[in-house]
Amino acid sequence: MKVLATPIEVLAHFETNCRPRPLRIKYKEKEFRIAQVVSTAEEKLAGNRMLVFRCQSEIKGELRPFEIKYELNTCKWLLWKM
Repeated sequence: MKVLATPIEVLAHFETNCRPRPLRIKYKEKEFRIAQVVSTAEEKLAGNRMLVFRCQSEIKGELRPFEIKYELNTCKWLLWKM
């Protein structure tokens, strides 16, 4: 996977414990449905708390893994690896 670190738009559902669950992402004017969230972890990057979601989505007919991050302080989403 290639590191991209690109800001993206995400459609997410926030559960009662205030944790987001991503449903769709928009990258380069294309929208992708997240087929599965494989794992979720919390990390600190440069002192900023982030949630890391390792996901899978069908892209060009193949199920491909990618990683998105949600910055808790600024509520921004990043496409980290694809």
